[in-house]
Amino acid sequence: MQAEYRQRRKQLMAKIGNSTAIFRSAPMAVMHNDVEYTYRQDSDFFYLTGFNEPQAVAVLAPHHPEHRFVLFVQPKDREKEVWTGYLCGVDAAKEIYGADAAYPIAELDEKLPQYLEKADRIYYHLGRDRNFNDKILGHYQSLLRSYPKRGTGPIAIQDTGSILHSMRLVKSEAELDLMRQAAAIAVEAHNRAIEFTAPGRYEYEVQAEIEHIFKLRGGMGPAYPSIVAAGANACVLHYIENNRQMQDEELLLIDAGCAYGYYNSDITRTFPVGGKFTSEQKTLYEIVLEAQKQAIAQVQPGNSFNAVHDTAVRVITEGLVELGILKGEIDKLIEEEKYKPYYMHRTSHWLGLDVHDVGVYQHGEDKPQILQPGQVLTVEPGIYIVPDTKLAEDQPATDPRWVGIGIRIEDDVLVTPTGHEVLTAGVPKEVSELER
Repeated sequence: MQAEYRQRRKQLMAKIGNSTAIFRSAPMAVMHNDVEYTYRQDSDFFYLTGFNEPQAVAVLAPHHPEHRFVLFVQPKDREKEVWTGYLCGVDAAKEIYGADAAYPIAELDEKLPQYLEKADRIYYHLGRDRNFNDKILGHYQSLLRSYPKRGTGPIAIQDTGSILHSMRLVKSEAELDLMRQAAAIAVEAHNRAIEFTAPGRYEYEVQAEIEHIFKLRGGMGPAYPSIVAAGANACVLHYIENNRQMQDEELLLIDAGCAYGYYNSDITRTFPVGGKFTSEQKTLYEIVLEAQKQAIAQVQPGNSFNAVHDTAVRVITEGLVELGILKGEIDKLIEEEKYKPYYMHRTSHWLGLDVHDVGVYQHGEDKPQILQPGQVLTVEPGIYIVPDTKLAEDQPATDPRWVGIGIRIEDDVLVTPTGHEVLTAGVPKEVSELER
């Protein structure tokens, strides 16, 4: 992958020209007291370096005569490594990760100005660490003060996402290989969950089966907290308690994805715990399934990102009107968003290094993102008849037979040159496939 990271840096440096870009590693996150979570690198930092340690800074300075790519890292420390694991160190940062120059992180303040003083602007994302933000702003302000004497130096700061995230939005073949593996592991896990689910078992037992396969197949673990939601729990979009005993004649909604090589999958399936849909469950399920199929059909190069959501909304609204859950003229219901008490989220998000991956959805109010080959997005319509639904104005009371049913169906879809590829198609979703 080092050739891939090198190519990404080259592409980014061509974009920034006579500027300097600064990227900081993610901090460690505390679980409790002095115990930390397993480390996960900042996605932008990893995308450009492949470096997976905290307390590091990457600098890209294409204008520098010798050091275009610089890493500041933790130095080797035998005593520390005995406790918390091996460190790359300064020398290996050059040998393994291809840095033109590498320094101990403690030398950042001393060394950084030489990579900024000839730059036209600084690219840096003002993150959550105010102390580090202040450090970068301090260097910038110092150079601004001396600008009249030298006539060179950065006169602006711009967010790195404005140039990097459009690159991350289109996946390379190497990235797609990792995403296909993340999808394949999650497909196996979901299929195991469908097979394992039975009345009397607990949601957390299903979660354990899923996450066991994630690790067993070499994944990093869950891409996000797994949602295993039986009955009315499925009406809570981000339900993660997973502690309820599943009952016959309930649906089970599972929203779970695997992280593999830093890339993520994201799958949702909803199916009957006891093996048979009730008539009400089946009716709503078939509306959601049709909405998903028609929305996936919109994933074509040249179509707008919004077309996927708009298609799902129309199918769901039409279905709810036909059942009497909504009443009124379809176009007006959509325009006034009267469907939202039952379908309150968007149909898609980008997928990649982040589960909700970077990349804009709109280029201004009337300019939606146009789909192009290499983009990966989820397609995940749903219907949720929440027990205490706040009805839209002039809409009928919900018939109790629908209340407590929550359904979502989600797949990961790659935009191809000729259409699309459903990366997660291996998990069944037809009624006939899910019933037993």
